[in-house]
Amino acid sequence: MDDETHQALSKLNPPNVRLLELSKLETEALLAVKPKRTKGEYCWTLTPFTPKFVFEADSTVERVTYLDADLWFRKNPAPIFAEFDASRKHVLITDHAYAAEHDQSATSGQYCVQFMTFTRTGGELVRQWWEQKCVEWCFARFEEGKFGDQKYLDDWTERFPLQVHVLQNKELLLAPWNATRFPYGNSVAWHFHALRVLIAKNQAIYVEFGPYLLPKYTLEHVYKMYLLDLKSAVEALKDFQIPFKSQKEFSKLSVIKAKIKTPLRQLRSLFSTSVGEFL
Repeated sequence: MDDETHQALSKLNPPNVRLLELSKLETEALLAVKPKRTKGEYCWTLTPFTPKFVFEADSTVERVTYLDADLWFRKNPAPIFAEFDASRKHVLITDHAYAAEHDQSATSGQYCVQFMTFTRTGGELVRQWWEQKCVEWCFARFEEGKFGDQKYLDDWTERFPLQVHVLQNKELLLAPWNATRFPYGNSVAWHFHALRVLIAKNQAIYVEFGPYLLPKYTLEHVYKMYLLDLKSAVEALKDFQIPFKSQKEFSKLSVIKAKIKTPLRQLRSLFSTSVGEFL
């Protein structure tokens, strides 16, 4: 999403990854709205463009799946694609499947922009419609039935009934907003919404888990494993000059009342404070 990230990943040279440089792909329409939107809003605006960028980069690609950056796979996603293939549709979307206590369907949308698949030909009608709408309006606020890039999906099953399939097995893609509704063990991937990593001046790393009620087994078997992977990722980037917005992020540390010294072994304590030091 920016040149610095492209440079860092180019140096890391991860296997089986082909990088695309956004600054070389942005259209006139995107550049026109970019100054009017925050970085987050602009990232949302780009979502419907991402399959297009991949299709244009490689003519052999027949299907593109968009993934949110805070999505983490526990298992092979083959069951998700098997259900999609069986539907014979061209676009795959997923339900938020909120637990009752976290239901934000009215403002955030019924469906989640987290794991979305588009086929090259059959999915273009839907993708182009979504692209146009996101260029017109894509902001981080609820306004006249819209919210970011996400509320646009609400009527897709009626607007595009021949193209769109909603993943029926809701337990394959889980998140903190439905952690109390489904057991973690059936999930293929987990969406770590509201988790924040803060890096202090002394290089200590803090983790915020957000406002969700998380079962202890989910903390132990999902969040613990994810934090270990995050730790590895941070360590892999230590040799690069990553431009953290330190002052803005460090200001959040002032609310910390206590430091948890061993969060990976005390995740229940972490949950009780929402904030802990990640060593």
